[in-house]
Amino acid sequence: MRHVISALVMNEPGVLANVAGMFAARGFNIDSLVVGRTENPELSRMTIVVTADDNTLEQVRKQLAKLVPVVKVRDFAGTAYIERDLALITIGVAPEQRSQVIEIVNLFRGKVVDVGKASLMIELAGTEEKIEAFIELMKPYAIKELARTGVIAMSRGTQSGKDEAPAETKQRKRSIDAPAAAALPPS
Repeated sequence: MRHVISALVMNEPGVLANVAGMFAARGFNIDSLVVGRTENPELSRMTIVVTADDNTLEQVRKQLAKLVPVVKVRDFAGTAYIERDLALITIGVAPEQRSQVIEIVNLFRGKVVDVGKASLMIELAGTEEKIEAFIELMKPYAIKELARTGVIAMSRGTQSGKDEAPAETKQRKRSIDAPAAAALPPS
């Protein structure tokens, strides 16, 4: 089953490596991993997309919540949430075919962000499925270059879900003098 997990983490060096290492140690292939700033400069939000069975992922989610720099973990399974992926795609297209490509871009609510003599650069945001469908339609026009951000996600409205941080409301602090978290052994 596909899981989208959001982890609120301390904005400090090494956190990304710790989290990715924990998933790798358990043999999980991370389909998408995005890290970005939040409204609080001390925190970053990681959005991780993995495919795993519910029981195994439940254990990983709990271990992720135990890492010192992790403040809060949420699995969006079973909740209403919004997810988006962003893609920049350079399409090789002759001037006489541009109108066809632009029509498809408009149907997908994308934007033409650059025009070259023999190419168009398209910006497209949406679900992974939407972007995959668009890419499939662009293959006959020769995709020259493709860059994707990966999935970001947030819950809709105010919902209670599988928040895995302890019930405490205070934010965890990490001291420079504190020992590094021990590496978790593979399970």
